Amino acid sequence: MVVGQKETVKAPLTGAEYLESLKDGREVWLHGEKVDDVTTHPAFRNSARSIARLYDALHDPKYKDILTRETDTGSGGYTQRFFQLDKSPAELLKTRDAIAEWSRLTYGQMGRSPDYKASFLATLGANPEYYGEYADNARRWYKEAQEKNWFFNHAIVNPPVDRDKPMDEVSDVFVHKVGETDEGILVSGAKMVATGSALTNYNFIANNGTVPIPSEEFALVFIADMSTPGIKLISRPSYEFNAAVTGSPFDYPLSSRFDENDTVIVFDRALIPWENLLINGDIEKANSFFSESGFLHRFTFHGVTRLAVKLDFISGLLIKALKANGTDKFRGVQANIGEVIAYRNMFWAMSDAMALNPNEGAKGTVLPNLDYGLSYRVFMSDGWPRVKDIIEKIVAGSLIVHPSSTNDFNHPELRPYIDKLYRGSNNIDAVEKIKVIKLLWDAIGTEFGGRHELYERNYAGNNESIRLENLFMAQATGQAEDFEKFAQECMDDYDLAGWVNPTWINPGDVSVTLKK
Repeated sequence: MVVGQKETVKAPLTGAEYLESLKDGREVWLHGEKVDDVTTHPAFRNSARSIARLYDALHDPKYKDILTRETDTGSGGYTQRFFQLDKSPAELLKTRDAIAEWSRLTYGQMGRSPDYKASFLATLGANPEYYGEYADNARRWYKEAQEKNWFFNHAIVNPPVDRDKPMDEVSDVFVHKVGETDEGILVSGAKMVATGSALTNYNFIANNGTVPIPSEEFALVFIADMSTPGIKLISRPSYEFNAAVTGSPFDYPLSSRFDENDTVIVFDRALIPWENLLINGDIEKANSFFSESGFLHRFTFHGVTRLAVKLDFISGLLIKALKANGTDKFRGVQANIGEVIAYRNMFWAMSDAMALNPNEGAKGTVLPNLDYGLSYRVFMSDGWPRVKDIIEKIVAGSLIVHPSSTNDFNHPELRPYIDKLYRGSNNIDAVEKIKVIKLLWDAIGTEFGGRHELYERNYAGNNESIRLENLFMAQATGQAEDFEKFAQECMDDYDLAGWVNPTWINPGDVSVTLKK
């Protein structure tokens, strides 16, 4: 194979092939400069290598049996499990384990790993007919993505500009079709939050359904190659770059290698080939896509599993920090640790339930249970901030009282003081204690950690929508009506005169109220 070419092969990308595929002339902007090569730029290079490590795991005998299965495309190859549709709860549970295993390689810190967008890609194979005249495009992308495991991201939210206006009154900002050619459609506008897009091969663009699409030119669902002329990515500050400039891996062990860099993706008359279109001008389908395609079931499944892994990591790190402080035996502290572990257990239980009690999908497939997925979206937005609050309360001042950098350890005048004053309890030396504290601070307190709180609060949707969707789904499926009927059963047992149901004895013989 020729490295960097996007042809079908029998095995997924290797890490080296993935890195080479990013050298495609993409336009990424940071600090007023265009990044020449994201694989070598200090703002992106280690995060790119963290993703490459995931690809290498697909070929590693240590992980391959957990992560992969044979393709169903006739290629004779294998694929990461979540890139393929599932047909039973047992298959879905194995797929969950693959999501978890990949997530462990980043300690749950990278929410937009390549399997995240597989949440959508596998639905293309289960129900290509949903896309009507573009059904063949859906089939082709299911095959292409499964066989190669391309790294996709999505951007489905409109930028926070004039949100009080109808979409078609903000056409200078929101993504819409501006023309057609023999090769495809021309698109202009912007989407957010294109997390990780500087490191992806493709971007999937759609509408999240919160604001209805009013006219055909906005009714688009398509796949964009990141090397397409007219596509720009405007990056937020890079935590990886800041970590490289101001510290070392010891000081910023997460920021320096797991920063997914959130961007705004801009389309300036970018050409989207006909073969990359899935919805074009169908207002009803573009508005209902988010809930009807199966994407919602699967992205919440990935999200809750990734968060559960992250809570495994943070639980262990919290316990280590408290042992170093010598407070791990205090009853109040132990109660707080127990609460963190309870959150961990709850999200793993949701992940289990989504797999083992699935919803019916198209053509004999199964989808992760959406009731539990929607519940995850609500509780994760409160759960991670609560865990962060507990850590700040019980680890307390240790989170900010640590040496400024590894240079302090290396200075002969300072080192004796540091060894004495920063040592830990339980025979933990100063280096080990500070290593734990700096890791915990990077997880919750640095810019990287603060972004993670914002991510867990908001990436699944705004705080009202994620709650409303639980109600709307219950109404749509008849659950809400069933809940009312259940309550009515209880009410039907009695009336003003007493028990109607003969199971129970009316209290007329002893009731002071009834005697009156």
